[in-house]
Amino acid sequence: MPHDIPLITTIVAALGFGLVFGLIAVRLKLPALVGYLVAGIIIGPATPGFVADMELASQLAEIGVMLLMFGVGLHFSLNDLLEVRRIALPGAILQIAAATLLGIGAATLWGWSLGAGLVFGLALSVASTVVLLRTLEDRGALESFNGRIAVGWLVVEDLVTVLVLVLLPALSGALGGKAVQAGANLWTTLAVTLGQVAAFVVFMLVVGRKVFPWLLWRVARTGSRELFTLCVIAAAVGVAYGSSRLFGVSFALGAFFAGMILRESELSHRAAEETLPLRDAFSVLFFVSVGMLFDPGIVLESPWKLLAVVAIIIFGKSLAAFIVVLMLRYPLNTALTVSASLAQIGEFSFILAALGVSLGLLPVEGQSLILAGAIISIALNPLVFAVIKPVQSWVRSNPEWGRRLERTSDPLAELPTTVEEEKLTGQVILVGYGRVGRHIAEMLSARGVHFVVAEQNREIVDQLRKRGIPAVAGNAADPAVLIQAHIARARFLVIATPDTFHVRKMIETARALNPSIESIVRSHNEKEAELLRNERAGKVLLGEEELASGMTRHVIQVLEEEQHSGPQ
Repeated sequence: MPHDIPLITTIVAALGFGLVFGLIAVRLKLPALVGYLVAGIIIGPATPGFVADMELASQLAEIGVMLLMFGVGLHFSLNDLLEVRRIALPGAILQIAAATLLGIGAATLWGWSLGAGLVFGLALSVASTVVLLRTLEDRGALESFNGRIAVGWLVVEDLVTVLVLVLLPALSGALGGKAVQAGANLWTTLAVTLGQVAAFVVFMLVVGRKVFPWLLWRVARTGSRELFTLCVIAAAVGVAYGSSRLFGVSFALGAFFAGMILRESELSHRAAEETLPLRDAFSVLFFVSVGMLFDPGIVLESPWKLLAVVAIIIFGKSLAAFIVVLMLRYPLNTALTVSASLAQIGEFSFILAALGVSLGLLPVEGQSLILAGAIISIALNPLVFAVIKPVQSWVRSNPEWGRRLERTSDPLAELPTTVEEEKLTGQVILVGYGRVGRHIAEMLSARGVHFVVAEQNREIVDQLRKRGIPAVAGNAADPAVLIQAHIARARFLVIATPDTFHVRKMIETARALNPSIESIVRSHNEKEAELLRNERAGKVLLGEEELASGMTRHVIQVLEEEQHSGPQ
């Protein structure tokens, strides 16, 4: 057996050190991603002791990028994005522009080129989807309206970054970096690049859209779990590699489209579940390899530059997002949540920085600053979220600031005066107009029951009012929202939103304003339902129990009908 086994050594060191430092990070209440980056620093060339093979680590990182982007595409939901498009789309674009300008400004002061400043600013403008999802999940806010806005915002950021990854090589020569096609002018290079991307997209939509779901079904019919997992991984990596070879597009874009295409299959959830362990393992290798590129000396050599980077990440782009959300007339809580969500950078920043260095646009110092900024911002992100409540309490305790920041002049936050008085007595207050809320509203309307919708999505409220349905925009945990819905004269409070984080506050506020009101709540799990029942939250309906009850009633009904219609 040969003892020169750098590939095995690199994988063992990356996963082993990643495990150790990931555990330490979690113990310290930090995201495990911080531990993976530190593990990369430990086994990298900038620190003494064992040094892993950088070339092999970079190739493993490429596989990690493919699987990360495949996962992003697999979870990309156009419907979820469209639901919050009016805030996520303009908000993300304006925030990216603001952060990029801040990055360009800092780079100019440091004597860097425009191309370096552009890559640097873009890298600082993109938050980590991995960190955000984990943070929102830990806080129980992933399914909340604010959580959906934050996720939709990051989806737009991801899409913009994918576009940048495609165009940056074509623009490299004009920005002062390496020209991908020597001798070709900018417009020719751009035309060729966009033409290749267009050809790839058409191919995936016309051919891939039919072939991959069909192939997935064929493999699933074999009943082999290994073959199914192999098929999904082979599709992700194969499409990424093929797109690069045949169409000249990046691995990242190919893998992203592979995930998007497979999402349309009915087996997409199983595909995501089966491939999750492998995607997690290679994402660890990716983050460890990124840490290996970091030079800890940057902290001592350029402390002021690092401080500026951290300030742009935590304060600069977060402040830009905060202002944009308020300008779009969303509540203070939404603005604070989105701002806190964006106060960190992660995987896409690393990919952009690596591409910038490889194209000769970004100096190695810039990559080290980005990595250091990522580690610090991710570590501080839980503290940023913890500041939301104190800031909100301070604003509300200060009438002058409260009037300026809260939506006092928002017409959607007040029920129209044209609503007939008889519809606001004994009515149902329906909180949430999603899939469940929509069905409830349709059944209430069919039976002539009056109701008022309380919904955080302003676009939905606007659409409901155009249809003549009374609706008010805002969080029903806020007394002002329930007062606008005329809670004092309401008969029922029906909470159909998946935002379980604020359910108890909604019920408590409703009872304070109307002690006789009856509440009906949906729940997602037995523990949550039991907790709500113990607190006398009214009628608590558990999704699985109601589904089982409905199916059982149908079976019994059919059996009874068969007995009655049997032979006489």
